[in-house]
Amino acid sequence: MKRKSWIILFLVAALVLLLVLGWLAFSRGSQGLFHPAPTPTAIPTGTLVPNRNPSTGGEFVVAEDAKFLLAGQPYYFVGTNFWQGMNLAVDGPEGNRALLVKELDRLKKLGITNLRVMASSEGPNTEPYRMTPALMTSPGVYDESVLDGLDYLLAQMGRRGLKAVMVLNNYWYWSGGMPQYVSWRDKTKIPSTSDWNNYNTYTARFYYCQECQSWYRDHIRMLIERVNPYTGKAYRDDPAVFSWELGNEPRNYPLDWVYDTAAYIKSLDSNHMVTTGSEGALPDGTQNFLSTHSSPDIDYATIHIWPQNWGWYDPVNPSSFTSALARAHLYFSNAERDAATMQKPFVLEEFGLARDYEPLKNIFEPGSPTTYRDRFYKAMFDQVYASMTAGGPAAGDNFWAWAGQSRPGYAWVGDPPHETPGWYSVYDIDQSTIAVISAHAAQVGEL
Repeated sequence: MKRKSWIILFLVAALVLLLVLGWLAFSRGSQGLFHPAPTPTAIPTGTLVPNRNPSTGGEFVVAEDAKFLLAGQPYYFVGTNFWQGMNLAVDGPEGNRALLVKELDRLKKLGITNLRVMASSEGPNTEPYRMTPALMTSPGVYDESVLDGLDYLLAQMGRRGLKAVMVLNNYWYWSGGMPQYVSWRDKTKIPSTSDWNNYNTYTARFYYCQECQSWYRDHIRMLIERVNPYTGKAYRDDPAVFSWELGNEPRNYPLDWVYDTAAYIKSLDSNHMVTTGSEGALPDGTQNFLSTHSSPDIDYATIHIWPQNWGWYDPVNPSSFTSALARAHLYFSNAERDAATMQKPFVLEEFGLARDYEPLKNIFEPGSPTTYRDRFYKAMFDQVYASMTAGGPAAGDNFWAWAGQSRPGYAWVGDPPHETPGWYSVYDIDQSTIAVISAHAAQVGEL
């Protein structure tokens, strides 16, 4: 009888222990998804927080001591935004694989080695001003032809030694993005950006929506674990992936969303870097560059610079260019200083300027000159290069955006569907702009 009692007690104790361990595992696994956001001092501003990406001598680019390294050597890049690559790579009437290959070859010839691409888009395909067809048509349901397009894009990039920044979400509705997740959950219509405050409030609900975060993380896991049929490699094992980016221009986020999502990605993929896609410390003061990038799971920082969109520059009044350029330089310098404080590399991953208003009085016309755009590109390239050569944290840049052979009227120009085609597109006929880009690429290639 005593022996049976001891056996029963042992079994009860073991059961209790298993239940406790299971609860702890669940708590740890779900940590950060839904708990209240920490204050911006959760990681003190300016604290030196080295990234958790291990430095290796292998095929993957890593961040260490405010530098990118590849096989133990400093690594710099000149890149572009080619957000449309996934859709252009669709094998069918919605895409154009022959054109994709031509564009990749053109970019390679220019000295471009990094492409920032959308690795996400959310349906439905019936909404206006969207990337269509969408990759994810409803939560967890994928258009296999678009997913195959992403596979094909990465395979073709890898053959050319090009690396992809994989953008996992979008604050803006042109790819569906965060507001589409909210729309799926609430079954409501996404507000127009013309109702600015309402749009921001609606989109920011994404961060606090349990179902939205679960769907988003399922998408992240699916991509990281996916085996590319063209290469036979899982995405997490593919050197053609440069980094995972939380989203395009996230705004109004709680810091725990940045920190916890980055940690989640690292738990699935220890080979690749993670970054935010942030614009930086926006001119309106609504974002903190240091706090946004302070997590050790964020390997490098990003900034975007948009003189016209931010009201610094007016193409109709080109005399505004001088002051706009000065403000752009200051914006860059402030980010450079803060990135050095964090001991992290940073990338100017979006910047652009419209074509000249004169003489055609049309900044969207492919035949309009690019005098001020060329000056702006050169000035920003020079500032990036100066930081590189001085041992600063700037390590790469991606101009916005490559259209190549495509022109307004074709779906896959460099301007997203919600913007007037031709606004920031760089065409294969823009010889003066191409000369500025290739000269910069040649300089950086010698470092």
